[in-house]
Amino acid sequence: MSSAPLQAGAIPGLTRGVGAWGAIAVNVANMIGTGVFLKTRVMTCNVGSAKTVLLVWLAAGLLSLAGTFSYSEIAAMMPEAGGDYVYLKRAYGRVVGFMYGWMTFAVAKAGSQAALAVGLAIFMNVALGGALQEWHAPLNLFGYQAHLNGLALVALTTIWTVALINCASVSSGGRTALGLTIAKVALILGVGISAFVFAPGDLAHLAGSALGGSCEGVLDSARGGYAGFGAAMLGALWAYDGWNNVAPLSGEIRNPQRNLPRAFVGGMLVVASLYLFVNVAYFYAMSPSEIASVAANSSVATEVLRRFLGPIAVSMTAVALMISSFGSLHASVLANSRVPFAMARDGLFFRGLARLSPRSNVPVRAIVAQAAWGSVLALSGSYDTLTDSVVFASWLFYALSTGSLFIFRRTRPDAPRPYRALGYPVVPVIFLLVTAALLLNTFVAAPRQALQGVAVLLAGLPLYWYWSRKNPGL
Repeated sequence: MSSAPLQAGAIPGLTRGVGAWGAIAVNVANMIGTGVFLKTRVMTCNVGSAKTVLLVWLAAGLLSLAGTFSYSEIAAMMPEAGGDYVYLKRAYGRVVGFMYGWMTFAVAKAGSQAALAVGLAIFMNVALGGALQEWHAPLNLFGYQAHLNGLALVALTTIWTVALINCASVSSGGRTALGLTIAKVALILGVGISAFVFAPGDLAHLAGSALGGSCEGVLDSARGGYAGFGAAMLGALWAYDGWNNVAPLSGEIRNPQRNLPRAFVGGMLVVASLYLFVNVAYFYAMSPSEIASVAANSSVATEVLRRFLGPIAVSMTAVALMISSFGSLHASVLANSRVPFAMARDGLFFRGLARLSPRSNVPVRAIVAQAAWGSVLALSGSYDTLTDSVVFASWLFYALSTGSLFIFRRTRPDAPRPYRALGYPVVPVIFLLVTAALLLNTFVAAPRQALQGVAVLLAGLPLYWYWSRKNPGL
């Protein structure tokens, strides 16, 4: 592999229109979804005590932070559209880069975007007292009779609204991400502060146990011991997922050598602080056994708010989750549409997706293709199964991207490195070891999901063979 230094210029045509705050917002908005409102109940059942739940949130935050240190160095050295796809292709070869891009476009991000859109529709239905699920409209699709209900209509409208916003310009997308991020941060702070001020609570709950909690829907194999701790870690890591989301947008970040490390590390510190704060507030307002007994179709945030708001808490939480879902969806579309764009530019995907809009310098076709596939997944209802199957694969690629830091230090020693990974090589090694342990634990605690993740990756190999033979010289 060549050791010539890489140039840090932009891809021709792309506009570096996202500043430092917009870049931070992309990461923060993508991380703060519904996990912080929904995951604490299951995590409490997994580990059995409030203190251990807080320890898991802290450990998952530190693990993700360790990942951001490595990503900061690599992204500042290679500030190009595509993020992980670019790093993996250059470190391990085209097939590994393609497998990441395939998983991202076909399953991980499209499935996540479908889930966020459908989730927003479900939360809106709750806020409207069930009105959406009562509405149906008949459709005739090429001779096939179908019915479109209100939930599906809202989900599709949300996906395409976000796509249109992101087709305007990258700078307007960054401003929208910043506005939505401010709203999401305010929501979490509002829930936490309100719990401390208005809810009848007790900090002694932090020393309590979840014994006696009903733990509805939580498997016995994922409760207690190493398996329980690992399962809780996967839940927390799902809530933190998105800490590297700004990477695919690197080709459009202003002053990327300075702003990308700020986006990775700064965004992670903001979200970890918010998650710890609001979880302490949850355990102040409710005991661990009460949290473990929250119904599976409810959330801890709803039950905390119900303590001082009464029945209106359900609608209030639904509105908060709608805003949070919309913000996450916007940030995901803004950043991850650049992955199929980068693949198409390299001849490893549909070539038309590499074209930029002459008006906005945005990869509009890639955005539209992503929205179209997300719409198919949203209507099919298969997004939950798909996204569950790629948690394993996603963290496998995070480990490979982090491992590429060691490869680039050896093969590209003279490349410009405006930021050097904090704690190298110890911190990246710890990240890789902990990630390996979590991946192995996935085969124990959730073997079906792990095997499905492997199957998703293998399904991409025939497509790689097709595109690589079609464009052998690229």
